[in-house]
Amino acid sequence: MDRRSPHAPSLLRPPTRRNLRWVSGLVLMGYVTAHLLNHSLGIFSFAAAETVLRGVQQFWHSLPGTLLLYGAAAVHLALAVNALWERRTLRMPPLEGLRVLLGFALPLLLATHLTAMRGAYLAYGIEGSYVRVVWGLWNLPGASAQFALMLAAWSHGCLGVHFALRARPGYRRFSYLLLAFAVVLPLTAAMGFVSMGREFQWTGVPPAVLPTPEQGKALKAAEGHIKWLYGLALLALLAARWGRNGFARWSRQPSIALRYPDRTVHVPRGWSVLEASRSHGIAHLSVCGGRARCSTCRVRVLGPAEHTGTPGRDEQRTLERVRAPGDVRLACQLRPRGDIEVTPLFSPPANGGRPAPVSSFGRERDVAILFVDLRRWSGLSERQWPFDLAYVLDRYFATVGAAVRESGGVPNQFIGDSVMAIFGLETDLPTACRQALHATELIGQRMDAWSESFEAQFGQRLEFGMGLHAGRAAVGEVGYLDTTTFTAIGEVVNTASRLQDHAKAASSRLVVSLFAAQQAGLAHTLDEVDVLHVRGRSEPLAVICSQPGSPPRPLS
Repeated sequence: MDRRSPHAPSLLRPPTRRNLRWVSGLVLMGYVTAHLLNHSLGIFSFAAAETVLRGVQQFWHSLPGTLLLYGAAAVHLALAVNALWERRTLRMPPLEGLRVLLGFALPLLLATHLTAMRGAYLAYGIEGSYVRVVWGLWNLPGASAQFALMLAAWSHGCLGVHFALRARPGYRRFSYLLLAFAVVLPLTAAMGFVSMGREFQWTGVPPAVLPTPEQGKALKAAEGHIKWLYGLALLALLAARWGRNGFARWSRQPSIALRYPDRTVHVPRGWSVLEASRSHGIAHLSVCGGRARCSTCRVRVLGPAEHTGTPGRDEQRTLERVRAPGDVRLACQLRPRGDIEVTPLFSPPANGGRPAPVSSFGRERDVAILFVDLRRWSGLSERQWPFDLAYVLDRYFATVGAAVRESGGVPNQFIGDSVMAIFGLETDLPTACRQALHATELIGQRMDAWSESFEAQFGQRLEFGMGLHAGRAAVGEVGYLDTTTFTAIGEVVNTASRLQDHAKAASSRLVVSLFAAQQAGLAHTLDEVDVLHVRGRSEPLAVICSQPGSPPRPLS
């Protein structure tokens, strides 16, 4: 199946689990954020906080607000229960484990607040007020419980947003501001709570409608029932998971073999590849926590199609976004049905199996990659003095580098007699491809201008070849300790290098992939398009070979 084939418009598709989790989480995060901001107004005065609270309650107590809030909570909890049930192992990174633990602890912490506020309103028509919240909890145990609830809900939401967005460049660009906001808001909310309590001590407690003793007992009983019911349901879920996994081990159900590059592991059928890696201590990168929101856990898969099945919608969308070839899958989503061979494509550094920070990998972008290579360099090296060769390389690098920069690209690697350039770091992909093709024209013109004097000085013609491809790559700093360099990593880089190699076999000056040419808006005919089987790619690649003096034609 071609993952780049058109599909039905996204608006016509039913929501995926990832979308439901994200939208419901945002609704709950918005509710918590508004709640903490409302608490923070207590720093100014009780009257300011109470006035805003009345307006907010009108929305959340309305039918649309009630359906939105409690619908989001029900959906989010149901998806969390389903995710916990699907997990075959509870091994996970510490932060991910903390997020899961806080999420399942929240209903127990919320039971008191829910029955005292919403329960009193539904059962007895008693509106929530800061008099009841602050003065009712104005003691060390009560205030501590309120602060713990605020911190747990806020931390769970912040961790969820962090895991969902930390692979995106825009989020990382403003991450320090967001971190400051995440730290300051609960502090100001706590200060508002304390300020209102102090105000009540100094000026007296304002009048408010409070539950009668009998009503208070009924609400307390309802709180206990909610806690017991939720606790027993959670224990039943954990017991069912333990029983399912124990039964699978006891009954010796057939296992499947996952062959990694350096070892083979056996896991029960139904495990994901990522769970298999974590369970057996195999370092396997997964930035988003296994939610198909990134592609860092991607693996190349070799095995029968019936053993891998077809990708689900969440996985399919992520694979389409990174233009993954047909033999690449997401380890967090792939649950093999039979023996397969897997090769992780993003390997974390050797630091005890913990994923490296996302910032060390830079960011993912759609880029155009250009490789330029001098021909017959080995023969020239045999006949010339080293300092003469250094002069040739220095002028060659300067010529290519200047053409790349003038066209809007970045010449980032000079290896031997090859130059690699990146286009698209600050532009969209069509612009990047046009810039890269403009650079090839400038390089050709300036190398031709140098060729006559070069042949007179060194006794051979100045020949070179170029390869151009476009696609998604990870761009950022790589290296060790203080020796690092900015570069691009991914299939697009390897393919561009192979196209430059093919230019020599095709006696061509430039080989450009059809995809990059189409992005740049180049005209072509069917007889100009060749199909290559590029080493390292499972699918053939359509390319256009341009002869010296005949650059591809732009669309009119």
